[in-house]
Amino acid sequence: MIGGPRVYIVGAGPGDPSLISLRGYRCLQRADVVIYDHRVQARLLRWAPPSAERIDVGRSSAKPLEQDAIALLVAEKAREGRLVVRLKWGDPFVFDTGGKEALLLAEHGIRFEIIPGIPAAIAAPAYAGIPVTYPAAGDTLVIIRGAETPTTDPPDVDWAALAKMDGSIVCYAGPRQLPAIARALVSHGRAADETAVLIRNGTLPTQQTTVTTLGALIEAEDERRTSLLIVGAVADLREHLQWFDRRPLFGKRIVVTRPPEQARELVERLEDAGAEAIEAP
Repeated sequence: MIGGPRVYIVGAGPGDPSLISLRGYRCLQRADVVIYDHRVQARLLRWAPPSAERIDVGRSSAKPLEQDAIALLVAEKAREGRLVVRLKWGDPFVFDTGGKEALLLAEHGIRFEIIPGIPAAIAAPAYAGIPVTYPAAGDTLVIIRGAETPTTDPPDVDWAALAKMDGSIVCYAGPRQLPAIARALVSHGRAADETAVLIRNGTLPTQQTTVTTLGALIEAEDERRTSLLIVGAVADLREHLQWFDRRPLFGKRIVVTRPPEQARELVERLEDAGAEAIEAP
């Protein structure tokens, strides 16, 4: 794009590669450099040109870069005259560092564009059959930042106000945080037998959805990965709206050994049926 931005901060969406926006996909196809987070699905990177430089700055790297260093790296690549796609999990402006990176680019006079992505807090519940808002389930939606670190402390929010709220609560939570969050809600007035839903690996063929109660979470000893916690009347709708994990091949891993040019159609059909297709030409 003549005279256009040199950096596109793109939300990759919550996991499923097909949930990236069309504009994000088109920018990725034109990228000279792709700088991406550890949660971004590897299949998304295939849409970048073969010649594009790919830089992993997430925790899966041998030496993860600090946030300031990442922002400076994006600016440096843009100053080289290259078109940079900064690919971020979820949405760049929803509990992410996209705002900080954009501010640094603005300070350095580098043109940029923000391309939103679907936040996991919205998409994962939808894939689990849970609308985060519903006409008869209150008029508020609160999304809470949790922590992926091994802390046992709940997020620093007004739990008394949240417990009295008539609406939906969606919280990113590390496994050791979950009992503390449930305890905070129950101690401030929520019923121990209220339905709570945990979602892991949202929108992926490996998605796990657990329906439990706040009381059971208080006693839980879960050392698995970070979950998305949904509390509120909407949680009870899963039994009626469950669809993603009812697909015929959901949870199956299937290896496709066809050559790449012949595999695409079969891979798409397997994924539409719920399978995780692994291409191994």
